Amino acid sequence: MEEKVVDVAAEVTDAATTQATDGAVEGVTKVTENLGATADAVKESLGIDLGDVALGDLVSLATSFCTKLLAAVIVLIIGRFIIKHLAKLVKKMMAKRNVEASLFTFVDSLVSITLNFVLIIIVISILGIETSSFVALFASAGVAIGMALSGTLQNFAGGVMVLIFHPYRVGDVIEAQGFVGCVKQIQIFNTVLTTPDNQTIIIPNGALSTGSLKNYSAEANRRVDLNVEVAYGTKPEEVRAVLNRLIAADTRILSEGAYAPAIPMTSMSASSIVFQMRLWTSSANYWGVLFDMTENVYNELTAAGIEIPFQQVDVHMKQ
Repeated sequence: MEEKVVDVAAEVTDAATTQATDGAVEGVTKVTENLGATADAVKESLGIDLGDVALGDLVSLATSFCTKLLAAVIVLIIGRFIIKHLAKLVKKMMAKRNVEASLFTFVDSLVSITLNFVLIIIVISILGIETSSFVALFASAGVAIGMALSGTLQNFAGGVMVLIFHPYRVGDVIEAQGFVGCVKQIQIFNTVLTTPDNQTIIIPNGALSTGSLKNYSAEANRRVDLNVEVAYGTKPEEVRAVLNRLIAADTRILSEGAYAPAIPMTSMSASSIVFQMRLWTSSANYWGVLFDMTENVYNELTAAGIEIPFQQVDVHMKQ
């Protein structure tokens, strides 16, 4: 009985020893395979065969990598410091120009992201990692996106230019792309106008930033040019006397210095002589002065007996 127990114990011991040995061999095999894969990776990336590397070479490689790592960390810290101060400088410049809040946030984020991306590329390059593939990838992606969104990007760039340089502001009356209206909104991609008859006009910012634009509200004062035609034979001093009375009676008309009113005789047409009333007033009063003065001129010339000619054809019949 005891012999059987001893035999069973011996068999169990042999089986456990065999299993442990097989496990150890398998573990060593896996470690060897991992080391081989690591060696292959190092050889592929650095061009160095670890099998041919001596201990001194390993120390040299480690020293070189640590030096590059230290340089990369220093560049990263200095780069972050520079980016931080450049971002502050951009913020100050935009604050001085009274840039819109939406554009302010966008430009701040764009500058920060762009500079950080450049810094990361520089740090990767210092570590010895090839960066041409990254640059080529981002460049190709940028070209593809730019081509797909060329019109939208043009309008976006136009909106940025409008918000930075302010050729017009909200509330200004402008004429552009064949439309005249009051600026209601300046968006990133479009500008919204409201016409005098309350229509809404949406114009892309790309066209506004590159095309001709007339801003009626840019200056504080504007000149009203009103042509007055009277019949031949009318005395110029009589016409000017009537017109000067109208000018003196309107307090909206400026009369000092370079803004003094003038009434020159500008031309002699086929059926009339033409005077031009040149009156300066504030931009806000321009249309009121123009419309009121036109009506008053007609009434006063008629009351004074001064003939206002009109287009007519005289037919002479001969028998």
